Amino acid sequence: MQKIRIAMAQINPTVGALGRNAEKILRFTQRAQKMGCDVVVFPELALTGYPPEDLLLKPGFIEDNIEELKRLSRRITGITAIVGFVDRTDEIYNACAIIHGGRVEGVYHKMFLPNYGVFDEERYFQAGSIPLNMVIEDVTIGIGICEDIWYPEGPARAQALAGAHIVVNINASPYHFGKARMREEMLVARALDNEVVVVYNNMVGGQDELIFDGQGMIINEEGQIIARTRAFKEELLTKELDLEGVTRKRLHDRRRRKEKLEEEGPPVETLVLRRAKIRKRRPALERTSAITPPLSPLDEVLEALLLGTKDYVAKNRFKHCVIGLSGGIDSSLVAYVATKALGRKAVTGVFMPSRYSSTESREDATRLAGNLGMEFLTIPIDPIFEQYLAILNPHFKGLGADIAEENIQARIRGNILMALSNKFGWLVLTTGNKSEMSVGYATLYGDMAGGFAVIKDVPKTLVYELSRHINHKEGYPVIPQRVLTKKPSAELRPNQTDQDTLPPYEVLDPILKAYVEEDRSLAEIVDMGYPKRLVKRVINMVDRSEYKRRQAPPGIKITPRAFGKDRRMPITNHYEAG
Repeated sequence: MQKIRIAMAQINPTVGALGRNAEKILRFTQRAQKMGCDVVVFPELALTGYPPEDLLLKPGFIEDNIEELKRLSRRITGITAIVGFVDRTDEIYNACAIIHGGRVEGVYHKMFLPNYGVFDEERYFQAGSIPLNMVIEDVTIGIGICEDIWYPEGPARAQALAGAHIVVNINASPYHFGKARMREEMLVARALDNEVVVVYNNMVGGQDELIFDGQGMIINEEGQIIARTRAFKEELLTKELDLEGVTRKRLHDRRRRKEKLEEEGPPVETLVLRRAKIRKRRPALERTSAITPPLSPLDEVLEALLLGTKDYVAKNRFKHCVIGLSGGIDSSLVAYVATKALGRKAVTGVFMPSRYSSTESREDATRLAGNLGMEFLTIPIDPIFEQYLAILNPHFKGLGADIAEENIQARIRGNILMALSNKFGWLVLTTGNKSEMSVGYATLYGDMAGGFAVIKDVPKTLVYELSRHINHKEGYPVIPQRVLTKKPSAELRPNQTDQDTLPPYEVLDPILKAYVEEDRSLAEIVDMGYPKRLVKRVINMVDRSEYKRRQAPPGIKITPRAFGKDRRMPITNHYEAG
């Protein structure tokens, strides 16, 4: 009987923490071994963390990762472990090691290197050229890394034709809204086309602006999902695979026999291993039949924000965060995420009223802080603002108040938050959303001042949806109801609202999505039903604000195309979209 017991270790490594990552790999391996597993699978570059970026240009880092792998391999016996690391010959490779019997028995080099969006793998790695199958007694397993499986004629095809019953694919596939569904559809197609069981293991955790969502899965030869890991959580999923269905399906497939005769492409290397001795009576499997249901779209985004915030703060060794609370919806959402991710005692909110701050804003900020149980400070800015106006009055003489005076208030608030940060070692979480960052509706060195931008990639309309969803989940208006219904305002001048400067967000956000995320032209957006003059104005605001975005803190990517690594536009840019 062609059976094998396999474990997927969905772990959260830290970039550069080679020793700690190795210890985590060892702990999960030992758990898999206790469950009587034959093979345990770890994510792409699990040893180094992903992406290591220009650490890969440091020879010492490459050497240290190889030495750590050697130390780790000596401690792994009685089970086969597939571990992502950086290999080096005359070049360096995104690779995975096959550890068996206390040593590295084989190494596979990733063949397809992504070089789009957030990926820069061709900057660092040489592509591999030889597919690899691993044989344990009567079971043949093809090994692949992330991008390898996205191509119908990639290594999985050659591996299956060379006899692979299972294709193991290890990943560090970053999250964005809707990506899990795309992955699932692609993996089902690979399983069906190649008549194999696909074991897809993905990393979990936050790394700077990237979030890895896990959501690994095992798909059988019929395209059925037979196991799925949880989203945004570490876990070990174990499954016993009976591969008789693969053999039976292939015996009935004449097409496959013909394809084997016509096979072209690189020969598949085969690594033959001896199965470790396993007790006759294996323990009951942990989560053996788990098919964790997908999260709802809003829960998915919310979990991404929580994990991204938690990991950025913890991995960068901060213990406390501070947020400027305005009584508005953006800072309310950020405060909720921060307290849920870090704990209420690890977050301080600061209300900084001016002469233009409304009573409603004070009440809403106070109520929010009370609902969340966070520390709440009030630091008025009007005395400082008066000093600014007095000092600048001789130089501004004869000129009416305008955006200069408005931005002074925002910068005073930024200064206060940064002073608290410096004095107490707190990380400042900024509160700007994607809609504002797109069109430059933000103040450099003011509300943009800080260390991490939690909702930088969340459009304003989605901010409202998430806030309503949170209140529904919590069972009461933890974000005060008035915050959801009042007109958004920066409150930097009398009776100010966002719509004095911007189109309504229900109009603005679809235009921004079309231009920023989909690269649609002015004419294409106008054809969607928007006035040409409005579209041109929005496009000009986006293009002219690139210099601001370059100076913004990193933030969590949740859309298919975020500012930063995803979208790299020149600051000096005279091209006008027509």
